[in-house]
Amino acid sequence: MSCRIEDYGLIGDMQSAALVGRDGSIDWLCLPRFDSGACFAGLLGDDENGHWRLAPQRGGMATRRQYRGDTLVLETEWETPGGMVRVIDFMPPRHQAPDVVRIVEGVRGRVRMSSVLRLRLDYGRSKPWVRRIDGQYVGVAGPDALWLRSDVPQHGRDFATVADFSVAAGERVGFVLTWHPSHLPAPDPVDADDALAETERFWTEWVSRSTYRGEWRDAVVRSLVVLKALTYEPTGGIVAAPTTSLPEDIGGVRNWDYRFCWLRDATMTLLALLSAGYVEEASAWREWLLRAIAGSPSDLQIMYGVGGERRLVESELDWLAGYEESRPVRIGNAAAEQFQLDVYGEVISCLATAREAGMAPQVHAWRMQTKLLDFLEGAWRRPDEGLWEVRGPQQHFTHSKVMAWVAFDRMARSAGDGQFGGPVDRWIAIRDEIHREVCQRGYDPDRNTFTQAYESPHLDAATLMIPQLGFLPATDKRVVGTIEAVQRELCVDGFVLRYRPDRTEDGLPGDEGAFLACSFWLATDLAMIGRVGEARALFERLLDLRNDLGLLAEEYDPRLGRQVGNMPQAFSHVPLVNTAVGLSAAAGPTPVGQAVRPRPPGRRASAGPR
Repeated sequence: MSCRIEDYGLIGDMQSAALVGRDGSIDWLCLPRFDSGACFAGLLGDDENGHWRLAPQRGGMATRRQYRGDTLVLETEWETPGGMVRVIDFMPPRHQAPDVVRIVEGVRGRVRMSSVLRLRLDYGRSKPWVRRIDGQYVGVAGPDALWLRSDVPQHGRDFATVADFSVAAGERVGFVLTWHPSHLPAPDPVDADDALAETERFWTEWVSRSTYRGEWRDAVVRSLVVLKALTYEPTGGIVAAPTTSLPEDIGGVRNWDYRFCWLRDATMTLLALLSAGYVEEASAWREWLLRAIAGSPSDLQIMYGVGGERRLVESELDWLAGYEESRPVRIGNAAAEQFQLDVYGEVISCLATAREAGMAPQVHAWRMQTKLLDFLEGAWRRPDEGLWEVRGPQQHFTHSKVMAWVAFDRMARSAGDGQFGGPVDRWIAIRDEIHREVCQRGYDPDRNTFTQAYESPHLDAATLMIPQLGFLPATDKRVVGTIEAVQRELCVDGFVLRYRPDRTEDGLPGDEGAFLACSFWLATDLAMIGRVGEARALFERLLDLRNDLGLLAEEYDPRLGRQVGNMPQAFSHVPLVNTAVGLSAAAGPTPVGQAVRPRPPGRRASAGPR
């Protein structure tokens, strides 16, 4: 049986990542990319679907574990009757090929250890042909080959490669597993200790570049390290999570593949990187974004592959039982084909934020944005699937319309500042029209709250973004009313649900946990309306939900007291950073953006909507 979701730690090389359980088992690893087929898929099935357990022979959960300083080098320790042992896990920055390095270190006494490597390619379906070549073990299946080098003898047992050995205080035993295309010669050998030193240097130097000096430094830095680890280094794209099908509802069907790059995360991710001084990473993310969206505005997708791929065909892997029998296990994501109006606002807001932060403006990017706005001028009135990618009927989601407003507002502001030209008066007129419509049709005056969709009685936590986007000031009674309505109707044990699944036609049975990003949004909103003590208390509670390594999944289920959803989740760690930045600032939280009434050259500015 797999560990609890929060019992996993992350290691990665910025092209792929592995999840390491508290029991010393690597139960998830896709090579050579985040979205490649898994060679360890035990996380979504059982040991026969692939894993690598390296632990004391008596087994059991580790006594303690931690990351080495601010790095992504994981240390797991066991206290046993015979002594104490430490396993050091990491993936070094990639050179020729991806490597997983595991070092067993004797700390005290002598401990009997066991390594069980069960390779299963193609998400646990394919057993490779394993043979010994020049002292190494290589497993081959189709295009994939995995090479194992170790300081101790290995042998085959029950379709696994096994080593039984002991380690005494001061002794070290190294293992290196390397993926390589099966048609190529063996990859160059990797020295485990040299790779460890290089990996430590890399992460220590990277973290040293951070300019963050606010409160909660450890939580912020760990979140930034996670964000860096989820970045596909060759292109700059950032995956939402390194996993697929970890359930939002244990035993249910709300299981999705998150190994792709979502446009919805664009502005918040850019802000998180820039707020900590990571301009290079922010620039790489912007460039990935521009490449991914290139083409006809009508073809804009909500998500892309790490290289900008558009075809993310969804399918089900029926040979996997699912995490704690949460079926189906899905790869690919059909939501890529949905129409989500908000992504146009996300893209334009992200690029505007980049310009305002001092990143060099680009003429071709501006031209692309004007084309997006030309399309949006006719499309903003259409219903869509919304931010939460419902698989029910399209609706006129309030948040989607607000993001359409953001698109026209940010473009008018940039043009009004004289950076670029454009039909500013028309953009302002459309912006104002959207604003009036949202306030008329997306707001319930009887309950004093914005609703999930036009003329809907239901609530949606996405409306918490209204003051952060500058659509209305935080002091507006409609904003305060919305915040309080969310607290009354969408909070469970103080944490925020995206919406009530039993009241929203999202096309799926079952329930889900509290969405952590929404809970961070609530903390920011509370601070913006002057309830700073309440905001800080909620933020501290959210930090307490992190596992012992500082990691967060997508959601938290208050009923079970467990993290649920894909792990670790960028869309949880990014708002953690942004909320910490805001709460740490002496003047209060920094919103995601702010409405500005642009003044076109030679013209009097529009009064703007109220």
